[in-house]
Amino acid sequence: MQNAQFGQIEPLESPAGTPISKLERPRLHDTVVEHLRNLIVEAVLAPGTKLNERELCETLGISRTPLREALKVLAAEGLIEIAPNRGASVSKMSDTEIWETFELMSGLEAMSGELACERITPLELAEIKALHYAMLACKAQNDLPGYYSRNHAIHNKINEAARNTVLHQTYLTLNRRLQALRFRSNFHQDKWDRAAHDHEEMIKALEARDGKRLAEVLHRHLLEKRDAVLTDPAAPAAQ
Repeated sequence: MQNAQFGQIEPLESPAGTPISKLERPRLHDTVVEHLRNLIVEAVLAPGTKLNERELCETLGISRTPLREALKVLAAEGLIEIAPNRGASVSKMSDTEIWETFELMSGLEAMSGELACERITPLELAEIKALHYAMLACKAQNDLPGYYSRNHAIHNKINEAARNTVLHQTYLTLNRRLQALRFRSNFHQDKWDRAAHDHEEMIKALEARDGKRLAEVLHRHLLEKRDAVLTDPAAPAAQ
């Protein structure tokens, strides 16, 4: 932000006061989209936040060209909105959109689970179990971003193990819009504990190759996340 007395730009902060760090130059082209996506998922950039290009460029240490390219990618993913003469802002979802999108995602995840139990390899199962234990370690350290990144990877790997390209692409497209909400669904300890327990059940079903059981767990898991988001008064409100 502009310092009126000295004409300097102060570091940009999220609405919660969290400073946003600069990107390292050697990693710029590979990480700018991912970096901004993570800021949105973790609510450093909350829904509805207007994105000032000058402030973001200064804070992240990048030029406007890679920033604008990244914003176009995030707009295509539905994470931000770009309006003529109004610039970019972090997207909001209405309660109806949240309800319907989680409802659809619950079906996609259930199908992924059922197919994965038929098609998963021993190596893929071992990778998912390793991520699961790493995820629980993050939870024990109260590291929600670390927990969520591994949680996210587990769901992706189950979907990949289903070996259905159309299902995978549909899942990726829809899930991008839900990432911030899925992260938010673990803000309270009891909900976080419940989510971790669901993942224990997922591992057991995968090990047993019990597709119907895994489908049931994933279906319920997604609907409980939806309900956590829509009924939590302490979380940032949906519009």
